Amino acid sequence: MQKQFYVYIITNKDNGTLYTGVSNDIIRRIYEHRQKLVEGFSKKYGLDRLVYYECFNTTMDAIQREKQIKKWNRVWKLKRISAFNPDWKDLYTQITG
Repeated sequence: MQKQFYVYIITNKDNGTLYTGVSNDIIRRIYEHRQKLVEGFSKKYGLDRLVYYECFNTTMDAIQREKQIKKWNRVWKLKRISAFNPDWKDLYTQITG
């Protein structure tokens, strides 16, 4: 089974503060954000809702995409999230089954 890598965006509310990250284990990583186990930006601003993610086959592709998304302005990010997840639902429950 091939390992997968993820780029994700979390927030604290609809149209709220955004954080873009990358992980090889999205379930574990989002769990860490939700439980406030990670010091830094996401903990400081209470970012715990997964609203967007993309999957990649290589770590290099995922990191490249993360860097690309981080360069986008806020309006582009909001449009991308709304197209992917129109109701801004917390997708964590969807990925954990």
